[in-house]
Amino acid sequence: MTELIGKRYWIVGASEGLGRAVAERLAAMGARLVLSARTPERLEELAASLPRKADVVPMDVSDRASVEAAFEAVGEIDGMVFLAGVYWPMTAQAWDADKVEQMCDVNLLGAARVLGHVVPRFVERDAGHIVITGSLAGFRGLPGAVGYCASKAGVMSLAESLHADLRGTGVKVQLVNPGFVRTRLTDKNDFAMPFIKEPDAAAREIVEHMMSDGFARSFPLVFSWLFRLGQFLPEEIYFPLFASRR
Repeated sequence: MTELIGKRYWIVGASEGLGRAVAERLAAMGARLVLSARTPERLEELAASLPRKADVVPMDVSDRASVEAAFEAVGEIDGMVFLAGVYWPMTAQAWDADKVEQMCDVNLLGAARVLGHVVPRFVERDAGHIVITGSLAGFRGLPGAVGYCASKAGVMSLAESLHADLRGTGVKVQLVNPGFVRTRLTDKNDFAMPFIKEPDAAAREIVEHMMSDGFARSFPLVFSWLFRLGQFLPEEIYFPLFASRR
């Protein structure tokens, strides 16, 4: 079981939504935090509201120089939680090249840029905790999710590869796959979102998982079974069930 009290965690994507809720919950449990996102004002506001002092290090995960500078400014950490992400609902018929590129750049390449600094440091000292945020949408391609599904599938595969290499070492790697969480991102959806969770409830799931010894947690549990089942369905069954009917 991972102890959080007094440990220093770098929260990437802390300014809004789920990242903010995770930061609040970790701080309440005694963790020391470094908060990063693109908006320094929101980070300062969050830091001022927390029960203990938190460091603010603005960073744009889509900019390599920004990530390098932030990593140097952050200093020594015990763990890193990657929660940065962007999302637009999108069909193939309405392909928006700029937005697809942003989803891949922030969600997947952004994680790779940050991990490119964190992983070698943790491996060198044989100690550290890495938490990566995937999505139920990453298990298999879904309609109306061009770009997002692909980016999250990549993130989840990246986490699995890290875990495969680092299990049994002093570096702990974990993956969380949330379903719908009520944030400004899901506010863009114009369809029903089953089992949608409030950010505080989703943050509770993530922090509970961080304290456990397991690798991956998908939630809400019952809803996640649908997506896991979809992985095993043959194409002739999966696409008529899940894909758009046109």
